[in-house]
Amino acid sequence: MSTRPDREWWTAAEIAAAGLPDIPGTKRGVTKLAQRMSWSEQTGKSRRRNGRGGGREFHWSLFPVRAQSWLLAQAAKVDAPPDERPAREEAWSAFEKLPEKPKAEAASRLASIQKVEALERGGLTRDQAVRDVARLDGVAGRTIWNWLGMIDGVRSDDRLPYLAPRHRLAKRRSRAREIDPEFGALIKSDYLRPEQPSMSAVYDRCVRLARARGIEAAPLHTVRRWFRREVSEPTVVLKRKGLDALKTLYPAQVRDRSQMHAMEGVNGDYHRFDVFVRFPASDGIPEEIARPQMVAFQDLFSGRLLSWRVDKTPNSHTVQLCTGDMIERWGIPEHVLLDNGREFAAKLITGGTQTRYRFKVKEDDVPGLLTSLGCQVHWATPYSGQSKPIERAFRDLCDRVAKHPRLAGAYTGNAPDAKPENYGNRAVALEEFLEVLAEEIELHNMRPNRRSEVAWGRSFAEVFDESYAQAPIRKATEEQRRLWLMGAEGLRPAMRDGAITFMRNVYWADWLIEHRGEKVVARFDRAALWDGLHIYALSGEYLGHAECREKVGFFDVEQGRVHEKSRRAWMRAERDAADAHRVYTAAELGQGLAALDEGPPEDPVEARVVRMVPDQRPREETPAPSDEAPQAAFIADFEERRRARQAGEDDSGDDDPRVRFARALELERNAEAGEALTRDQRRWLASYQGSSEYRTWTRMVESHGEEVLQRG
Repeated sequence: MSTRPDREWWTAAEIAAAGLPDIPGTKRGVTKLAQRMSWSEQTGKSRRRNGRGGGREFHWSLFPVRAQSWLLAQAAKVDAPPDERPAREEAWSAFEKLPEKPKAEAASRLASIQKVEALERGGLTRDQAVRDVARLDGVAGRTIWNWLGMIDGVRSDDRLPYLAPRHRLAKRRSRAREIDPEFGALIKSDYLRPEQPSMSAVYDRCVRLARARGIEAAPLHTVRRWFRREVSEPTVVLKRKGLDALKTLYPAQVRDRSQMHAMEGVNGDYHRFDVFVRFPASDGIPEEIARPQMVAFQDLFSGRLLSWRVDKTPNSHTVQLCTGDMIERWGIPEHVLLDNGREFAAKLITGGTQTRYRFKVKEDDVPGLLTSLGCQVHWATPYSGQSKPIERAFRDLCDRVAKHPRLAGAYTGNAPDAKPENYGNRAVALEEFLEVLAEEIELHNMRPNRRSEVAWGRSFAEVFDESYAQAPIRKATEEQRRLWLMGAEGLRPAMRDGAITFMRNVYWADWLIEHRGEKVVARFDRAALWDGLHIYALSGEYLGHAECREKVGFFDVEQGRVHEKSRRAWMRAERDAADAHRVYTAAELGQGLAALDEGPPEDPVEARVVRMVPDQRPREETPAPSDEAPQAAFIADFEERRRARQAGEDDSGDDDPRVRFARALELERNAEAGEALTRDQRRWLASYQGSSEYRTWTRMVESHGEEVLQRG
């Protein structure tokens, strides 16, 4: 504390205005105190004031003891270093980060100070109040005075963070060890790779590089702590696992469905089941075993599956029929959330939607089914299952349908490396699969105890039925039913007579002359093309019916599709048959020729008969090549290979490809067992292994086992 105040000489008026302890607050009172205490008679303590007005000044040492202490205290505050107390926001931010124990201690200190202030208001001096509270709380009086100093000048509502233990609020110096920047760059560059090497392997490689370059290498445990401190987890996931893995770290958007109602919005998508199903032969297409594809629509509000259809492959026709099932049974939705696949983005379904982002959008596009019904189409984010709520239903059906006991033996597994032990043992009939699917979808809708934000323990069907009974639902008219029961095609009547040619049939009506060259929409029954076309304008206005005048083409669309598919299958079979004749590839022949090439002859061969030139130059004879062994050897080798192939085919005893493939399997197993094969057997096996027939039968045996070789 300072031994002198900032000001040593005072006038009576200045003393009264200072408000010092034990001194009157008026000039008259101070003058009477000075007369009573004889301040003017103290040698060296009183002096005449210089300047205008005169009067006397008194030395501060004449003041009462408490007034002197107050002046010295004020001088000490001026001499003290600047207050290092943190700002209000900083103090509260640091207080929130403290553990619970120092927070409780700060609250206890504040309670003691509040007791002191309460006793002061009751009439006690602060010193007496501090002693009483210290005795009551079991702490030293000096400690309470220190607490009072910690909150001096602080607002009453901000005292708590300033009373927290100071050692908790002090910033600690980091003791983390740093590593050489070049060595750290080597560690990060090697570790942050898609191959995902381990940290120990990365460390060993980088240590070798560091020693070669003269760089200091830190211990492995130090490198691990430094890496966690320097590189964030999202960065590690992005560089080692890719962008899709990084997306999973960001929380998915949760949409509120409580304000919706039934049929306000639906979403649709395709799902391929992990089951082998036998599709029966129909319309010239042979029986086929494939994994079925189901398209389904789900109500967004309740989660109920509204309609579904099954086919071999995703296609817009199945989507059209499934949409029609939903609309006919439940009504027309206001919003439709669709996958961005081609089958949903087809013009037949969403033609006229400006945000289709597939195929070319034209102003004269034929309005699709959903567009014509006034539905607002929304497209889900590609490759994002979180964007389509129906994916959650598909996950349930994966477990309850694909692994159903009635379908045992037909399950394929959900990944190539997750095939069950009985993979390929069975392919269920389509009828049986559809029965199981229909049963499980109904159970999915009726299952109670759903935990969605709108179900509250009820089933999806109960939630849907309750809302459906009260919601405004749009129903389709008989005219609108044609939109999904009939196909649609954008056509142009001929400029000459207005006739329309479609599927090689000719349609005409006299009123079509008024629309020659204009693009119109033709709607038709897919199973009865000869019944005529219903013609609409692009605006949706019905123009009339055009009869079929020349019935020379297909009478239904399916027949045309089957014909085209059969033609492609025939062409593919012919290509495979042609490939079977090519035992050697061009590369194999080229390698054989390269092996026989011994370089150009020393004396190049020239023609023996030449035409004479006008200058009658004499012919320059060149001796014939002395050795034709390379050509003879190649011809002999080629002929020997041909005889070997013929011998192999004769030994088979049959022209059946099953027999040839079985013979090849037998020779391969004999060779693996260590048995010696003849030269002809080796040549035949090598030539057969390069054929398309061998590759085809290899895939069939891998898929269905060797029992396929026993079929008649």
